[in-house]
Amino acid sequence: MKKTKYLLPVAAAGVLALTLSACSGNSGGGSASTASNDCSAYDTYGKHDGKTVSVYSTIVDVEATNLEESWAQFEKCTGITVKYEGSKEFETQIGVRAQSGTAPDVAIFPQPGLLATQARAGYLKPAPKTVSDLVDKNWSPDWKKYGTVDGKFYAAPMLANVKGYVWYSPKTFKDKGWQVPKTWDEMMDLTKKIAADKTMKPWCAGFESGEATGWPGTDWIEDVVLRAEGPEVYDKWITHQIPFNDPKIVNSFNKVGDILLNPDYVNGGFGDPRSILSTAFAQAGQPVLDGQCAMHHQASFQAANWPAGTNVAEDGDVWAFMTPPVDESKGTAITGGGESVGAYKDTPEVQAYLAFMASADFANNRVKLGGAISANKGLDPNNAQSALDKQSIKLLQDPKTVFRFDGSDLMPSAVGSNSFWKGIVAWINGSSAQQVTDSIESSWPKS
Repeated sequence: MKKTKYLLPVAAAGVLALTLSACSGNSGGGSASTASNDCSAYDTYGKHDGKTVSVYSTIVDVEATNLEESWAQFEKCTGITVKYEGSKEFETQIGVRAQSGTAPDVAIFPQPGLLATQARAGYLKPAPKTVSDLVDKNWSPDWKKYGTVDGKFYAAPMLANVKGYVWYSPKTFKDKGWQVPKTWDEMMDLTKKIAADKTMKPWCAGFESGEATGWPGTDWIEDVVLRAEGPEVYDKWITHQIPFNDPKIVNSFNKVGDILLNPDYVNGGFGDPRSILSTAFAQAGQPVLDGQCAMHHQASFQAANWPAGTNVAEDGDVWAFMTPPVDESKGTAITGGGESVGAYKDTPEVQAYLAFMASADFANNRVKLGGAISANKGLDPNNAQSALDKQSIKLLQDPKTVFRFDGSDLMPSAVGSNSFWKGIVAWINGSSAQQVTDSIESSWPKS
């Protein structure tokens, strides 16, 4: 999502046409995933000599090459040829293909909403029990839910991304004696302290993203709804069991506004708060390196937005901490995204491929190549190619972590990739949180 694909809100991904490679700060291209003669780990998938499985997804370029490399040994050992096609037009074309009877055998969906549409239209096959059992074993129930439609399980999770990081300069923090905050209140206290210091603005931000301008602001709001109101309210919000303009959501806007709408707190290196809308999201964090701002809120893909040569490490030029909880006693809550693997056919070779993609073998193969992470509990974090990826995997695998999928990607597109984005723009431009949430609520589809 968020293309860098699994970074941008999935809906934005379709607009921006970036590449998946930036997701986690390492574009990959690592060593091949061992095309050895040892097939013992693949016996469970059987032999399917001469069979072909077609796979269609949004993943292109280097990430597509790495994806194909991750199942090369599976092909060799099972005799299955995986015919892969990546396309930036996936979101619009998958439905067309299904309607015309030319659907691929397997599709990798970046949006649970699109997956649900295809399942409810009757095009997708329910996942085999083998795949369902693997998902029960390797993922938390939250992740299985994103591939489940009306109580029927269709698609296993694949890769993942983590949002809600706050990027900072470890050297600046050390020189100034600032501590990484553990709660929202501590973060606000630090914000006030930095503003009072007057050597830099506490925050820098940028929401400009062409037709998708505003989406980075939705990530801010989603993070605060989850942390301040909890997962139950978050779930009711994204499914419209409470209105978009519920007082809890209005309060979350105002909580974020305490930072983003305060000219004393933003926008380091760019101007007043309204400069947020004219600052490209990919460049918005640069003033952290220049000493013009102290913190920048952005997903793990921000690691790829720093200039070449920037050392992303806990003791390096930049590092990141997770947006802290409002109530520390409630533990860690994070938002993120990922893909799901669903099938239009249920042949033995397709079922074998689906089982492999749900396995820890695939997750380890792919993560070793760099530029990707997964919430698969069988994934060894030490296979990640960067310290941030290791940290993100550990967060995803921690049973104490509350994870929720990107809210705007789960909402109807008329809201999630339209009125929500536009509402963020209006809000930064001066409309009140109540006015903005009222407007978004009125845009929610009636059926």
